[in-house]
Amino acid sequence: MIDAVVFDLDNTLVDFMLMKRKAVDAGIRAMIDAGLSTSFDDIDMVVSRIYKEQGIEYQRVFNHVLKELTDEVDHKILAAGIVGYRKAREAMLVPYPHVHRTLFTLARMGLKLGVVSDAPKLEAWLRLCSLNLHHIFDAVVTFEDTGERKPSPTPFQRVLSLMGVHPSHAIMVGDWEERDILGARNIGMYTAFARYGDTFNTGESTADYDLANISDLVGIIRELRRGAV
Repeated sequence: MIDAVVFDLDNTLVDFMLMKRKAVDAGIRAMIDAGLSTSFDDIDMVVSRIYKEQGIEYQRVFNHVLKELTDEVDHKILAAGIVGYRKAREAMLVPYPHVHRTLFTLARMGLKLGVVSDAPKLEAWLRLCSLNLHHIFDAVVTFEDTGERKPSPTPFQRVLSLMGVHPSHAIMVGDWEERDILGARNIGMYTAFARYGDTFNTGESTADYDLANISDLVGIIRELRRGAV
């Protein structure tokens, strides 16, 4: 019997990589318009390297860029970049098709809903609130809540504990084979691979189910529940 569904956040509920690319592009253009006399491609190269070194959630990337390229942080240029980035981020932060409908259908079916994300706590909640999804989840666990990233069993165990659900009665939905699918399977959860959000060109997944669209999940869970009767 399936009693709970746990979702990864980025590239499962929201197209994070598309949002990030568009936001960074807008920030770079805004800095150039404000007076940064460096080509778009050269700035983008520095941004990409900083994210690779510091992580994709690094919050001071434009400070770092200006210091590296000009030896100082011009706050007019920095502010322009931040505003450009934020405006584009808000515009592009939209859920994948059918996310809201699927989540509300699952909730009406009596399922508990959770999120396990490796994102920083504030960033995860900012995204959930921007998507107007912050009220629908029974439990949200981020990296800062456990200090461990997927595929460690700890984040999965924490979210299930908060919901009061045994691993064998829950299914994990995620786009990252090595983190979401492996981590959940290792503690006995069912797994569903979010093929629609895959950014790694994953071949054959080891997940129990493969989702071309998040809405596929509704039929899968109904079938699992019928099989448990």
